[in-house]
Order: sequence, then structure tokens, then C-alpha cells
Amino acid sequence: MPTNPLTWMIFLPLLGAAVILCLPRDNHSLVKWTALAFTIPALLLAIGIYQGFDRTTAQMQYVTKIPWIPSFNIEYFVGIDGLSVTMVLLTALIAPICVAASWEIDKAPKAYFALFLVLIAAMMGVFCALDFFLFFVFWEVMLLPMYFLIGIWGGPRREYAAIKFFLYTMVGSVLMLIAMLALYFHNDPHTFDMLKLAEARSTYSSTFQSLAWLALFIGFAIKIPAFPFHTWLPDAHVEAPTAISVILAGVLLKMGTYGILRVNFPILPEGTLRYAFWLLAALGAWNIVYGALCAMAQKDLKKLIAYSSISHMGYVMFGMASLTAEGIDGAVLQMFNHGTVTAMLFLLVGVIYDRAHHRNIDGFGGLASIMPVYTAWVALAFFAAMGLPGLSAFISEVLVLLGGWRNYPGLTAVAASAVVLTAGYMLWAMQRVYLGKPNEKYLNLPDISPREIATLVPLGIIVIVLGVYPHAILDLIDTSLQHLNGTVLAAGKAAGAVASAASGAAAH
Repeated sequence: MPTNPLTWMIFLPLLGAAVILCLPRDNHSLVKWTALAFTIPALLLAIGIYQGFDRTTAQMQYVTKIPWIPSFNIEYFVGIDGLSVTMVLLTALIAPICVAASWEIDKAPKAYFALFLVLIAAMMGVFCALDFFLFFVFWEVMLLPMYFLIGIWGGPRREYAAIKFFLYTMVGSVLMLIAMLALYFHNDPHTFDMLKLAEARSTYSSTFQSLAWLALFIGFAIKIPAFPFHTWLPDAHVEAPTAISVILAGVLLKMGTYGILRVNFPILPEGTLRYAFWLLAALGAWNIVYGALCAMAQKDLKKLIAYSSISHMGYVMFGMASLTAEGIDGAVLQMFNHGTVTAMLFLLVGVIYDRAHHRNIDGFGGLASIMPVYTAWVALAFFAAMGLPGLSAFISEVLVLLGGWRNYPGLTAVAASAVVLTAGYMLWAMQRVYLGKPNEKYLNLPDISPREIATLVPLGIIVIVLGVYPHAILDLIDTSLQHLNGTVLAAGKAAGAVASAASGAAAH
């Protein structure tokens, strides 16, 4: 029996999916409680990992390494460090919340919850895998359940949104596969072991690093999503059921930035330095401003939040590109914070959609007097998304900007200006939907239910606690991220790339 908690966290949801498929079709309640029962253990294991995680080392922890396909040196190799532990915690937290948010699903619930558990297993596998082939398998497995969850249980244009999501991600997967095979065959003996691939980084030529880095970057950028690969996201969010929007924005988008940090940074450090300004920093700043401007133009509340995700993920890219202690810490903290804040936002949009059956911002008005408890939760989530001091996103965004200023003061000023845009579209939406004279059509709308509040409480607590005490996460990630950042800078210095990268940044 496996004793590694990571293995249990990956495969328990798969076991849960199999169990659900064996349950009676008409017993919807049993199906839902079973799905919830198979997500709770992962959350408990994640709490244990948080408590037992060694914060003083950058080495991989909770490692299991078992031969899988020995003839090709493919292994079941899992483990976590300070980078991946935050994503494991986030996935374990969001999973049961999404099951609870799906409680009203009555269309083929067996299939829905089975696919949902497969999706959770695949995402958890991505964050734990240290064998590139295993990483790629989990990455691809994730596509299938997400395609069906949007395509079957989504809105009126669900087929279009699901196909668009699938095709965009498949294009990225092809490029990732090509780069993975190039790395595999470059090493002798051939290996998919990410740690060994990173150890061999000095043997990769400058041209090889550039081409492999770009191929991997495009594959990961589609998932972030970075401009101009972002157009699948608003369609997917608008058509997806509430819980799937939560998991999509809360966890799945982070797979893109996680992949860059896990693969591009340690394995191809010279390529990272070469493109840090031109792609990561410039695109990150553009994402921040462009996403905010697009959000401001939206009439659909869910689409507004979708574009806000594009903007806030730009902070992650920008912080990564800074190659500073503050910036890279802020980037990973922002990944976690955005996951909790955006989960709250999409859950709250789902609450009002379930009652009014539309999300048109101009079609509401005065909901604060009709649904006061619900509006209080909206205010918390909106102010958190704006980066209000005292709430979690403020800390991560400030760290990103502090780190970015050291190397890219001009771009940092551009990125910081989006704070005003974010406040603008959030407050504008707040005013039109929740304040003012109540719309007579909705005078009898029921306030938020205890079940819906239960999905928001853990997220709200985290948003407030991390706003006051960010070291609860920073202590987990700092040692590993500074080691990762130091590896990139040291490799670049050895190759003579640091000076050229700095001069290029200074020139701009």
C-alpha cells in the first residue's frame, strides 16, 4: 500500500470516480455525498503536509520514485517543494468547495461528479509529478473531463466553448511534447527525470535552450492564458457551470505559470534570462492592463471576472520575470491568492445566477437591500480582488511590483497603473448591481443560503488571514523559490547571459 500522502491525494479521487460509476443512477444524493467524501481526505492530508513541511530546505519532499516503463526510463516520480506545495494545498482546498457548489446539479450527476474527480486527480498529478512524461500524462488527462464538463453541463454555447478550450490546449500540448522529446533524447542516458534534466542544463546549447524554451512557453502561456492566447478563457468561463468556473480560474490557470517555474526556469535558465524581459515581463504588464480594460467593457458579470483573471495572472508573469526575491515570492503568493479570491467571485456570481437566471450587470440594481448577507460577501470578494490593504491580494501584488521595479521600472509603472482600472471596474459593477434603487423584479429573491455560505467561509478566512499574516504561505515557498531564482541567475552568469539581459532591460 502506498504511504506517500501525495499518491493518496492523486489516486483517491480516481477511486472515487470508479465508486460513483457503480452507484445507482437514481440516487443523486448518494452520488453527491460520495463525491464529497472522496475530496475530504485530500484536504486532511494537505493540512498534514502543511504542518509537516520542512521550510528550511529547497529539496524535494514526500518523494516516491518507482519504475513505470523501465525500457524508456519512465518513472512514477512524485514529490513537492515550496513551489508545488502551495498548488497542492490550493487544489485540495478548492475540490470539496466545488463539490458543495455543484449540489444542485441534477443532469446526469453520476457522470458529472465522476468526471470532476478525474479532473481533480489530473491537476493534483501535474503539481506533484517530477517525471516529465508523467507530468505530460496528467496534463493531457485533465483535458478530457474539462471538455465534457463544459460541453455537457455548460450554457447555450457550451459546445463551442468546450471545443475552443480543447483545441487551444492541444496546440500547446503538441509544442510541449516536441520540447519534452528534444530534452529526452538530448541526454544520455535518455531520461524524463526533471531533476536530472535540470542538472544537465549546462550541456544545452544556446540555440537549443531558446527553441525549447519558446515551445514550452507557448504551451504554458495558452493555459495561463497570456495574450494573445487568451480568447478561449472568457468563452469557457461564461458557458461553464459555476463550480467548473471556480476550478478553472482557481486552479487550472495556475498550471501554466507553475509549468514555466517548474520546467523552463530550472531546466532552461539561459532561455529564461534571454526572454524574461521580452516575453514574461512585457506580456505580463500587457496582460495586467489589457485584462483590466476588457473587464471594464463587459456587460456580463461572469465575463467581467473572467477578464479580471487575465489581468491578475499578469502579475504572476511579471513577478516571475523580475528574477528577484520579492518578485518571485510575490508571483507564487499571487497564484495562491488569486485562486482563493477568484473562487469566491465565481461562487458569488453563481448564487445570483441561480436566482435571477441571468448575469447582465445592467439588469439588476439595489440587491444590497434585498440580499444584504450576500452583498456583504460580495463586498469582501470585490475589495480583495482590488488589492485592498489588509486582504491577501494586496501583499502579493505589492511584492510583485517591488521586485519588478528593480529591473523594469518603466513596465512596473505601467503595471501599477492598472490598480486604478481594477478599482474602476469592480466599483462600477458593485454600484450597478448592488447599490441604488432595488429592481422590482427581484424584490423577493432569497438571500444566500447556509450551504452557499459554507463554500465561502474557508476562502474568506484565508483572504483575511493572509492579508494580515502572509508569512503563513511565504515561509513555505521562500527557500525553494530563492534557490530556483539563484539557479537561473548562476547559470546565466556562467553563460555570460546576465550582462546582456540586464543591458536589454536597462535599454527599455
